[in-house]
Amino acid sequence: MTKLTKSQKSSTATMEAAKTFNRRTFLKSTAAAGALAAVGPAFVRDAFSSSGSVNVLMWSDYLPPGFLKSFTDKTGIKINYTGIGSNEEIINKMKATKGRGVDICSPTNMRSPQWIELELLQAFDYGRIKNIKNVNPAMLRVGDEEWNFGNKGSHWLPHIWGTEGVAWRTDLWTPPRAGEIPSYGDIWQPDVKGKTMMRPHSGMLGAGLYLETTGELAPGAMKKAYNDEDTMRKTWEKVTAFCIKNKEQIKLFWNDADTQKNGLLNDGVLVGQTWDGPPITLMNNADPVQYRAPAEGSLAWVDGMALSKGAENLDAVYAFIDYCFEAAPAGQSIDGGGDDAWGGHGYNSAVLGADKHASAKYAKTFASVYPGESLANLWPWPKEPQWYADVRTEYRNKFVNA
Repeated sequence: MTKLTKSQKSSTATMEAAKTFNRRTFLKSTAAAGALAAVGPAFVRDAFSSSGSVNVLMWSDYLPPGFLKSFTDKTGIKINYTGIGSNEEIINKMKATKGRGVDICSPTNMRSPQWIELELLQAFDYGRIKNIKNVNPAMLRVGDEEWNFGNKGSHWLPHIWGTEGVAWRTDLWTPPRAGEIPSYGDIWQPDVKGKTMMRPHSGMLGAGLYLETTGELAPGAMKKAYNDEDTMRKTWEKVTAFCIKNKEQIKLFWNDADTQKNGLLNDGVLVGQTWDGPPITLMNNADPVQYRAPAEGSLAWVDGMALSKGAENLDAVYAFIDYCFEAAPAGQSIDGGGDDAWGGHGYNSAVLGADKHASAKYAKTFASVYPGESLANLWPWPKEPQWYADVRTEYRNKFVNA
């Protein structure tokens, strides 16, 4: 048997956790989550006695209007919400202010190696989070194991999980494979030239996974690229050359949810590599759009919450966290729970039982975007050291500027 490295064990654990992130296991895991109550006392100050504001630096569509209003109505606490579109933006903003002016930020699970040396975060006190028992335990372990900086405790809590895969205009294009299962390779085919979109760095990863299926890259090459810089450069040189050669395929590069929606609805995009949330929101609005996990596997991630060292009103901050972990508002935030005025992000919640508070069509949509063995075929993003992010940016810029 091949012995796994520490990094590979971490990636394997994350993959196993990701495979459990489905609607059915949310319900089955409730009893297991109860054991988390032993972590510490469940005491938390009554949210109604809180006041002031919470400064939240979070992905641009994660806190819909209904969530913001209901939290303030319940607690009297105002949320100052700054939307962002990338992990790099989170890190840069936090570094620029040394965390001051930010209470909660939302890094993605695999970014822990980039945060540990920054010393911009503080550990969470589970004893102040009454609803910690509601959190999917497999996801919670990611924080306990990979974000336990200096053995001081978890510096990261799971919040929202989702994937990156393929979305298309159902009235203008159809995946050629049986069952309408798309491929990252569809973006590079002649029939959609000049009518595709992607986020540069993750689109290049998708291209690499496609090249693994054509024999231009060895199977597993994109994952092995995380092992060391020399291996990465050999692989990404080939990926970058392919992307530059076929750059005319791309109509636009996106970096946030609205750009993805507009690309599909208004900008002439037929097919693209996207997050799941934006196209699912369009699907729920009955627009002619479909998102689906591709044959190579959708890229899986968990976006969390991290507590800034510069956080000032900790009572208000913990009231916010606790509300995020209430099943009803967490579930309503998925797709409005049937209330269009609430709004929704279209992703999935780390909160057990949240799905019961989403609309009745959530389960149907989930089955549509993750058919068959899609959940078993997830491609969780591996832990990402800073050297990897820097080299990837180098190749990303070569592609974009070509």
